[in-house]
Amino acid sequence: MDDPLLRLPPLDPLRGFVAAARSLSFTRAATQLCLTQSAVSRQIQTLEEALGVSLFVRGTRSLSLTPEGERLYRLASGWLRDYGELAASLRAEQVSPPVTVTASLGITALWLLPHLRDFQIRHPDIDVRLASCNRVVDLRREGIDLALRHCADADAPAGSVRLFGETVFPVASPALGLTELTRDKLPTVALMNYDDPNFPWLGWADWLAACGLEGVRPRAVLHFNHYDQLIQAAVAGQGVAIGRAELLSDLIAEGRLQPVGGARRTVADRGYWLIGASDAPREAVACFRDWVCEAAERTRSATGGLAGL
Repeated sequence: MDDPLLRLPPLDPLRGFVAAARSLSFTRAATQLCLTQSAVSRQIQTLEEALGVSLFVRGTRSLSLTPEGERLYRLASGWLRDYGELAASLRAEQVSPPVTVTASLGITALWLLPHLRDFQIRHPDIDVRLASCNRVVDLRREGIDLALRHCADADAPAGSVRLFGETVFPVASPALGLTELTRDKLPTVALMNYDDPNFPWLGWADWLAACGLEGVRPRAVLHFNHYDQLIQAAVAGQGVAIGRAELLSDLIAEGRLQPVGGARRTVADRGYWLIGASDAPREAVACFRDWVCEAAERTRSATGGLAGL
C-alpha cells in the first residue's frame, strides 16, 4: 500500500530550516535551538537533498532564501507555530489546577501561612492558590475549592469540619515585661482594640469590665480594623492585645508573644470551620483538606484544649 506519509521528507530538519529562515543566519538559528552551527547546516542540507531543491542562497557573508525556500518557510512556519500552540494546550490540560483556598485576612496571615510550608514539603506536586478576603463568597461560582472561616457553629454549612474553637486572653510582647494587668499598670500601657462590632470579645470594654478595671484609663488606645495588623503591632511591642489562642499558638510558642494575666475566655458556640465546595473533591483538594484537619489537631494540642472542643 502506497501511504503518502511514507513519501514525506524528514520532518525534524524543519525546525532548523524555520529558525535559519527567520534569522537568515545558521549561527543564530543554532543558538536558538541549542545546537551547533554545523548541526543546523546538516539539517538543512538533509532537507534540500530530500526535496531536490536549494532552499538558501549562500553568500560569503550573507544568507537569503530561494523562491522555493520562501514557499516552504511560509508553509512550515505557520504549521510549526500551530503545532506548538496545540502541544502547549494539550500539556496544560494534563496539569492539575491548583487547590484554591479562601480565608479571612487574619486566618491566612496568622494560621494558614505559617503552616503552609509543611504542606509544600509533603506535597511539592500540588499547587495552592490563596484567595484571602473577609467577605463571604460563593465557592462554586467563584471557582474556590475550600474555605476556612470563623463563624457561629449554627451557621456552618452541612458537611463542614470544625477545626477548633475560640479562646481569648490578653497578650503582649515579652519586651514589655508585663505579666498581668492591674490598676497600677494599666495607666502605663497602650491597649490595642479590634474595631469590629461582630467580634465584641476582641475589644477591651467587656474585658476590662469583667476584670474589674472599668474606669481605669490606659496610657493610650490604638484602634485597628484588621486583626493581623493588630497582632503585628503587639509583636512589635506597641501595646497589649486580646489574643486568639488558636491563631497565636505558634507566636506564643516561639516567645514572640506571651499571655498577660491568667484570665481566659472561651467564646461559646463559635469556631473555625473548613468548608468545601464539593462533597466529592478531586484528589488534590482532598489531600489539602486532610492536611488542614491534621494541622488543626496540632493547634488544638498546642493550645492545651482551651478551645473547649
